[in-house]
Amino acid sequence: MTWEMWAALAVVCVTVYGLLKRWETRLVLLTSGFVMCLLSLNPIAAFQQFDKSMTSASLIIVICSAMGFARVMNITKCDLHLVSLLTKPLNKLGILLLPCCMIVTGVVSIAISSLAGMCAAIGPTICALMIRAGFRPAMAAATVIASTLPSFWSPGSSHNGFVAKLADWPIMEYLTYTGTRTLLISIVCIALMVGCCLLFGDFKKGGFENDGVHDAANKVELPEHPNLLWAFAPLLPVVLLFVVAVCFPQVKISVATAMLIGVIYTLLVTRFNPADITRKFFDGMGHGYGNILGLIIAAGVFAAGLRSCGVIDVFVEALKGSSDLAKLGAAVGPYVLGVMTGSGDAAAFAFNEAVTPHAAAFGLTIPDLGYLASVAATFGRVSSPLAAGVIVVSGIAGVSPIEVIKRSAPVQICTLTFLFLIS
Repeated sequence: MTWEMWAALAVVCVTVYGLLKRWETRLVLLTSGFVMCLLSLNPIAAFQQFDKSMTSASLIIVICSAMGFARVMNITKCDLHLVSLLTKPLNKLGILLLPCCMIVTGVVSIAISSLAGMCAAIGPTICALMIRAGFRPAMAAATVIASTLPSFWSPGSSHNGFVAKLADWPIMEYLTYTGTRTLLISIVCIALMVGCCLLFGDFKKGGFENDGVHDAANKVELPEHPNLLWAFAPLLPVVLLFVVAVCFPQVKISVATAMLIGVIYTLLVTRFNPADITRKFFDGMGHGYGNILGLIIAAGVFAAGLRSCGVIDVFVEALKGSSDLAKLGAAVGPYVLGVMTGSGDAAAFAFNEAVTPHAAAFGLTIPDLGYLASVAATFGRVSSPLAAGVIVVSGIAGVSPIEVIKRSAPVQICTLTFLFLIS
C-alpha cells in the first residue's frame, strides 16, 4: 500500500468519527473528499466531481419534484387524510393488528419518503392504536420503523433514482426489475416482526400495566372523517406512473410530470390557496436539492477522494472474481455505517457512488448491487438508536430508543440475510 492509501484510510477513520459525533454530514464528506484529493496531488478531481454531481439532470428532476410534492401534501394535510383513512378499519384485530399496521405504514412510506417525517405523521396514530390494543409501546414503535420497505416502490425515492441513473435505466424499468424483491422482503419482514412480538411477549389482551402512550402521541390530530379525494392525492403520482408504465408503455411520463399532475389534482380537490401551494412546492424543491442532492454531491466528492488515493482500485481488485464477496460488502458495509451514523442516505450514496459502477467486474449488475446496498443502508438506519426517525417514534411511544432497536435490529438483520441469499 502507498502512503496515499494509508493517509486515505486515516481520513476515512476521521470521517466515520465525525459522522458518529453527528457533525454536519455534508461538511464531513466534502472536507474528507477534498483532503484526500489534495493528498494525492489531484485537487481538481474534487471540483470536477462536485460539478458533475450538482448538474445531474435526472436526479434533480426526480428528487426535487418529489420533495416539492411532499411539501404540498403537508400543507394541505392530504397526508393526514390518507393516514386517517388507512387506520380506521384496524380496531379489534388482536395480534393481527401488527401486520395490518405494517402494511398501512408501508403504504404511507411510499408517499412520505423521509423516515422522520413518516414517523411524525403516522407514529402517533399507529402507536396509540397498538398500545390500546394490547401491544407493548416498544413493539408499537418498532412496528412503525420496520415498515418502510415499500418506499422502494416509489419513483420519487432518491435511492431508486440514484441507482437507476448509474445503470442508465429508466426509473420505471428499474422499479419493475426490483419490485418482486421488495415484495418478498416486505413479507419476510412482517412475518419476522410477528415472530419477534411473540418471542418478546409484547402482546397481551388488556395491555400492560403502567404502559401508556406518550403525550407526543396527541400532537398530531387526524381528521375524524377523512376525505377520500384528499386521501388519494399522496398516492396519485405513484399510481399514475405505474398505470402508464404497465398499460401504456408507449407513453413516456416523467416523475416530475406525475408530481405536477398530483399538485394540480390536489389544488382542484382541496381548493387550497394556489399561491401558497406554488410557494410550498418550490420551497420543497429547494429543500430536496439542498438536503438530499447536497448529500449526494458530498458523497460523490468523498468517493472522488478515495479514487484519487487509489483506495477504490484496490477495493475493486480485491472483489474481482468473487460476486459473493462483493455482495457481502454491499450488504454489511452500508448496514454497519447506517447503524453507526443513523443515516441510511450517507451510507448508500457513498457505497453506490464508489463501488456499484464496477459491478460488472464482480460478475454482478449495477441494479442488483445498488439495490442491495440501498436496502442494507435503510436497514442500518432503522437499526440505529441515533436515527432521527427512531428517536421521534420512541418519543411518541414513551420508550427508550434502545428498547425499540432491541426489537427492530434482529428483524432487519434476518431480512437482510434473506435478501443477500436471493440476490
